[in-house]
Amino acid sequence: MFLKQLSVFIENREGRLERVSEALSNENINIIFLSLADTNEYGLLRMIVSNPEKAKEVLRNAGFSAILTDVVAVNLPHEVGKLKNMLGAISNNGINVEYMYSILSGMKSGALAIKTSDNEKTYKLLKENGFELLKSEQVYNEDN
Repeated sequence: MFLKQLSVFIENREGRLERVSEALSNENINIIFLSLADTNEYGLLRMIVSNPEKAKEVLRNAGFSAILTDVVAVNLPHEVGKLKNMLGAISNNGINVEYMYSILSGMKSGALAIKTSDNEKTYKLLKENGFELLKSEQVYNEDN
């Protein structure tokens, strides 16, 4: 139903992002998608990885603060108004979009990871409104 997103808090300085990717690659964990937001001192790295539980453990053992969060993944055709329709279905039902980012992009469609104030209700609303919701096995290989 949801994707597990790995969030990692890192110092905004040279080499920290590389240390995260090194720790994961050493354990054969693939970073499938990522989003990085920063301030002057810290960054928030959000990732979809091939093995979220193991990745969280690996990064915590490497000294990083890492947590898992559920996000809704929705396929969105590259058509005018599709994003507006999706956001309308969410906001018209009293749900706040806390953040979202692109996780897949293709010629005819893309996909977004969305975190809302009520992921369960968001999932049901989007499904009821005909949006294609992605399952974890479509995005990452949980057997890694």
